[in-house]
Amino acid sequence: MTGFVVDASVAIAWLFEDEVTPETEAVLDRLAHEEAHVPGLWKLEVANVVLSAERRGRLSEAASARIVERLGDLQIRLNPNSPRLPHLLEVGRRYGLTSYDAAYLALAQQLDLPLATLDRELAAAAGVADVELLITSAVG
Repeated sequence: MTGFVVDASVAIAWLFEDEVTPETEAVLDRLAHEEAHVPGLWKLEVANVVLSAERRGRLSEAASARIVERLGDLQIRLNPNSPRLPHLLEVGRRYGLTSYDAAYLALAQQLDLPLATLDRELAAAAGVADVELLITSAVG
């Protein structure tokens, strides 16, 4: 299988000009010839960020609709075979991750694909788990 796993932190960076970095742009460019894989919770995380941005006045509903349309145009595949609950717990415990972050790491391991994240803890866990990272300057 080709492609990579992308978490919500990277997808959100694509949507807000002040959050884009050369590394997140490079990951976005990969979508021209590769597919990104995400666990089911990805939609919830993205929706939550968009709704929060609307409530803070950072986005209008019209801008949110454009964001949703833009994301829908990308080769982002919701993976139907997300890791099972016992495995998520195991990964979360082993690497000290939230269940949300464990879902991304477990999916990258399951599919044997690199991971794109801006999350420092998830990036550190990926390094320990010997999962290739596409972004090396994870933050926060």
